[in-house]
Amino acid sequence: MKRLTVVVLLLLVSTFSLRAQNGNGSEKPNYILIVADDLGYGDLSFTGSSQIKTPHIDALAKSGVFFPEGYVSSAVCSPSRAGLLTGRNQVTFGYDNNLGGVQPGFDPAFHGLPVEVETVADHLGDLGYVNGIVGKWHLGYEDQFYPLNRGFDEFWGYRGGGHDYFEASNNTRGYKAQIECNYKTPQEITYITDDKGDECIDFINRHKDDPFFLYASFNAPHTPMQATEADLDLYKHIKDEKRRTYAAMVHRLDINVGRIVAALEDAGLRENTMIVFISDNGGPAETNASINAPYNGKKGTLMEGGIRVPFIINWPSQLTAGKVYQEQVSSLDLTPTFIAMAGGELREENKFDGVNLMPYLKGDKLGKVHDEIKWRFTISAAIREGKWKLIRVPDRLPMLFDLEKDISEQNDVALENLDITKKLLKKLGTWDVQLPHPLFLEGPIWRINQVRQYDKKYQLTQPE
Repeated sequence: MKRLTVVVLLLLVSTFSLRAQNGNGSEKPNYILIVADDLGYGDLSFTGSSQIKTPHIDALAKSGVFFPEGYVSSAVCSPSRAGLLTGRNQVTFGYDNNLGGVQPGFDPAFHGLPVEVETVADHLGDLGYVNGIVGKWHLGYEDQFYPLNRGFDEFWGYRGGGHDYFEASNNTRGYKAQIECNYKTPQEITYITDDKGDECIDFINRHKDDPFFLYASFNAPHTPMQATEADLDLYKHIKDEKRRTYAAMVHRLDINVGRIVAALEDAGLRENTMIVFISDNGGPAETNASINAPYNGKKGTLMEGGIRVPFIINWPSQLTAGKVYQEQVSSLDLTPTFIAMAGGELREENKFDGVNLMPYLKGDKLGKVHDEIKWRFTISAAIREGKWKLIRVPDRLPMLFDLEKDISEQNDVALENLDITKKLLKKLGTWDVQLPHPLFLEGPIWRINQVRQYDKKYQLTQPE
């Protein structure tokens, strides 16, 4: 009997060891993917803001790797998150619109992230990870799209694209939708950014003995514009009420990023946890008073202000602190990176458009991560190749910008560089016509609005 007990214990130890190690025999990393919602590029201290203080996010950049040319795969929330969580450009599986009401002629059964497309949680679950999401889902309301059916083990949050910061109800949809949770009865909302911080900390503490992936999906600073009185008081010097509220909301997001990092340190997990901080798209400017300076455009456009975002990877045991990586990278690179570092294999059948970033960051692989990056979003499409970026919108000639000389995209040089314009337009069009039909569409009013956004003027400098 005693010998049998020893054998069982040895088997348990062996199983745990295999579960906790990657393919190289070293300890598997934990992952925390922190996603801000509608954050303006220039609204963090380290990206240039003199108004908003973000010491905790700044510290992640200072002690990690910052990607000043980091992009997301779409200019709005839902398709951007579809790409982020799959490592595939979402338009390659028909996801190039934002989720809204089901338009006539479309099937609600396909109104979300296609069930045959694997998520990062699916991949990591196969590698022994515990996967949790706290916060915003926005990849489909129907049960087949539900996080717990898409590789996640735990969910505390809501299925829609936004939420009231102070109140939840029993509604299944809308900004006051119920908080859903599969591991406890959800608590009353206090201030949802803090509540999400609480749940992230609880997840870390409950799973500190297992390799884990935590998708910390914040809705700050997405509308509605709601902040605590204490945080508003900190920014009372900002005269514009909407901007003051926005600053307070970003401040509270930063506080909770700091709380998550502190929880990792307290649990002894900081060194071997890769933390990623990113926004799902650029700031929408007028609706939440965000500023994307020095970049032109906003959420919903393929100008730099719509798709270039604050992008940080922090992993103390593996990455050099304070590194600024100057090559173009994409949010699509995160899923392949997570899988590879967990000991998984990146297979051709996965159809990843992203790549494993770690060989580039460690200097094992030289050269560009991507020779080119392409986007399509409803009525618009764009391609960046080196310093050149071409944007195609239906009601005008294609626009070409030299980003080395014109980071704010103020000077369209398409006609002066017709050979470049034709080459990039040909590449973009060849790719575009091979893409599948969209699985769903937004209402036409959104497409009209998107065209109009390209004619507006945007703030290109930081306020004092």
